[in-house]
Amino acid sequence: MRHLRTIGRAATLLTAATVAVAFAAPAAAAPLDHGTFHDEFNVVVEDFCGAGIDVQFDGVVDGRFLVNRHGRDGLVYFMEHIDQTNTLTNLANGKTATAVIRELHKDLHVTDNGDGTLTVLELLTGNFTLYDGDGKPIARNPGQVRIEHLIDDAGTPNDPSDDLGLADTLVKGSTGRNDDFCEAAVPALT
Repeated sequence: MRHLRTIGRAATLLTAATVAVAFAAPAAAAPLDHGTFHDEFNVVVEDFCGAGIDVQFDGVVDGRFLVNRHGRDGLVYFMEHIDQTNTLTNLANGKTATAVIRELHKDLHVTDNGDGTLTVLELLTGNFTLYDGDGKPIARNPGQVRIEHLIDDAGTPNDPSDDLGLADTLVKGSTGRNDDFCEAAVPALT
């Protein structure tokens, strides 16, 4: 899931950099930036889940993002919705499984720490479902997680285009069902 966050945050930051001039303007009701993104990828994972099998992941990610100011300090908040489908294929026997992921990543609170850093409390919520080759659900992971990010704002707390992540801390672990992905996927693929 972290890969998704990286894709979305990177796409959002790149787009936000193009509107850096807007960040100097007074807070307004209109979003600073918004848009959509699409990515397709494939990668082979050797010794998948330690089971001694090579599995190809073919993935498609579609999302939309919103960048806006909130609060009296006009700090920048990010939100993104992600829909991802990964098809897993055992390269030795052709058996497949499909992972469907729908997530919302949303900055709940951004604090200027006054020392050149920001603390961002982020909510990640959604649903992960793994289906076997016949389309039967075999694992689920719904719920939400909260993560606190410590960000070096490079002296510009209202311009995220130059921010650098320093540390991430899990504040609240998953609140939902947490089926073991490998326990479900390996039998489906062998």
